[in-house]
Amino acid sequence: MALSSARSSRALAPGVAEMVLEAITDASPKGIAAAVNRLIRAGRLTVGDRLPTVRALAAELSVSPATVSEAWQALSAVGAIESRGRAGTYVLSSAEPSRPKRYLSIGLAPEGSGIDLSTSMPDPALLPPLGKVLRSLASSAPMWTTSYLDDPVMPELRDKLLSSWPYTPERIVTVDGALDGLSRVIDQVVSMGDRVVVEDPGFPALLDLLETRGAELVPVRLDNHGILPDQLRAALGADPVALFIHSRAQNPTGAALSSVRRDELVKLLTNSSCIVVEADHSGLIARAEVVSLGTHMQGQTVHIRSYSKSHGPDLRIAGLSGPADIVDPIMARRMLGPGWTSRILQSLLLSLLDDPESGAVVARARQIYDRRTQSLTEHLEKRGVHVHPGDGVNLWVEVADERAALLVLAAAGIRVAPGSPFVIEASDPAHIRVTTALLPDDDVAQAAIATRIASAATAESSPRGGVS
Repeated sequence: MALSSARSSRALAPGVAEMVLEAITDASPKGIAAAVNRLIRAGRLTVGDRLPTVRALAAELSVSPATVSEAWQALSAVGAIESRGRAGTYVLSSAEPSRPKRYLSIGLAPEGSGIDLSTSMPDPALLPPLGKVLRSLASSAPMWTTSYLDDPVMPELRDKLLSSWPYTPERIVTVDGALDGLSRVIDQVVSMGDRVVVEDPGFPALLDLLETRGAELVPVRLDNHGILPDQLRAALGADPVALFIHSRAQNPTGAALSSVRRDELVKLLTNSSCIVVEADHSGLIARAEVVSLGTHMQGQTVHIRSYSKSHGPDLRIAGLSGPADIVDPIMARRMLGPGWTSRILQSLLLSLLDDPESGAVVARARQIYDRRTQSLTEHLEKRGVHVHPGDGVNLWVEVADERAALLVLAAAGIRVAPGSPFVIEASDPAHIRVTTALLPDDDVAQAAIATRIASAATAESSPRGGVS
């Protein structure tokens, strides 16, 4: 029976109000948001329809205004409705799909004419060559697939992945890159209105995925060893369904989860049903050893490792592990879409992981990336810009004014990423993200770049929109 059956709707205007009340069978924020979203998707609520006020709907449902407000916020986050202040809340006038605003904003930084330090793409010169491996695969002339219902993961690749995995998972499969894995896990474990804990600052594409899903982000800060235990303790009070973290080379700060910090987090999560989703996006080029909560929380942990940075972004392949009740539905859904990750690509990755020469190339790349990151860090420190050394290829640099810093660097021919797409709580000091993957190895050039960054860090925008 609908909640509205025993209520008067005198407090609400006829038409839309009655429809909304009739649709709501669960008066939680999640239930209210889901009911209204169903009405919109079914075409019963149409463009420009004015929704009941927060206070009026709360009174009819016998809930607090905060409950309805939370539902409205979830719907607004996915672009279903919009608030026009005192004019009320309306079904959006645009049915365009939500765009990844944060992720796309990284590419909106002013373009420099020289070096691009805004992207986390690996250096093409440091990737293992594919020629020998491809020729070997071609000459073997295998039968890649004998049935559309074959096991989606080649047994040999599964064994290879497990040999270097941080724990023994219940299931391990392949997906089409780390972001594909994150997207599929989100679809499986997160619903509209759910609360999820995320790192702040965090990975823009992940934040976009969660916001598009209609999740409520619960940000937690981190230091160089991972998210702060006190922050997680407070966040767990919001009853989140999932926690998303980087296991190492956190983007953008370079933080790497330590074993001590892992144990602290495990203690906090022991009595929680919260699913932990770990992204090891830098994979084999990361300097730090991978540390996983899955060693103590196998049944609650999803671990994703990308091979894009180490072996090539265009391979679009990553390993994903987790409990059967999460991974099996993901694979079942994939059967009705891509089916599986191409076994040609699986064979290619397996050959690259087995090939000693390719392994040596990756090991050398890891050393060079680390040297570039540490070198630029040292040059910046000498110029009064303190940066945590971190793991991976990103530096999180505090600046006085984000816009001014971007403009100063662009004028010097240097492009970096704005910090704001990574930040959830706007109270943070302004930052830029500098990626060292394509940094020249010449010490003089590095010193010159550091000088430009140091100058940009103190630049401020003038009242007329220029730089002072």
